Order: sequence, then C-alpha cells, then structure tokens
Amino acid sequence: MSSPRIRLLDLTDDATAKAVHRIGRAAYAVEAELIGFDGIPALGESLAQMRAQELNWLGAVSDAGELAGFLAWEEEADGGISIDRLCVAPAWFRRGIASLLLRHALADLFPGRPVTVTTGAANTPAVSLYAHLGFTRGPDFSPAPDLVMASFSIAAT
Repeated sequence: MSSPRIRLLDLTDDATAKAVHRIGRAAYAVEAELIGFDGIPALGESLAQMRAQELNWLGAVSDAGELAGFLAWEEEADGGISIDRLCVAPAWFRRGIASLLLRHALADLFPGRPVTVTTGAANTPAVSLYAHLGFTRGPDFSPAPDLVMASFSIAAT
C-alpha cells in the first residue's frame, strides 16, 4: 500500500466535510478515552459548526480516495501558526499519517514560522509525536476540572 497523498481540503464540498467530521469525531472519541475527559469541544460540534470554523484544512488521501486523516490550522496575526486539529481515522492509526501530515505542513506550508499546538497531557501518542518532530513542550494548563493539557511549540527559524 502506498503512502497517502497530501492535499488541501475544501470543506465546501459536502463529501469532504462529512468525511472530516466523521473522522474528527472518531479520533476525538479515542482521545477522550485516553485522557479520561469527554468534554472535548469537537466531540459535540455539528457539521455546520465545524464548517464555520475559520481554519485551513490539509488531508492525507489514499489512492482509493479515502481520507485517512487531516490537519487544520489558523494563521495568527503575528505570522505564527496555531494547529487546531490533527486527527487520524482509527482504521489508519499507527501508519504514520499524523507524522506525514505534520512533516508536510512544517516543511511545505509553514517553513520558518512559529507553530503551536496543544493536546491532552495524557494523550501519550500525540505527546510522543510532537516531541519526536522537534516541538518543545511548554507549560501544562488545565482549562477544565480533571483535564490537563500539554502545550508544544516550534520557534521560527
């Protein structure tokens, strides 16, 4: 099986938006289990609410046209990038999809720009991924009772 192709996603396309929404909910359900917190905002987000987010979307698409995962980000006023979501369809877990998406984004879409991301501190796969790709762990914070988030960043070069 060849590696999925990376391409920008257009959420005005109904099939694309539905696939992104489905994958996001499935991936966040797994994260909710990992971190012991089911209040992740994207879990309760409707398709319309997701589409209304002012985000840029990048996907990993198989040769058969199946969306394996996606990355969504916003551009900050200071030129930095804030990664809002990085989700992989559970059927594609442990195949390097998240790493493929992040490596592409860092090298081709925002080279030399500061990038920030957060994840549940107990989400060991995500914490390991960010550390492995050169992100520096910043302070943990708690936006809700019983939830600890880890922050990561890569400085501009």
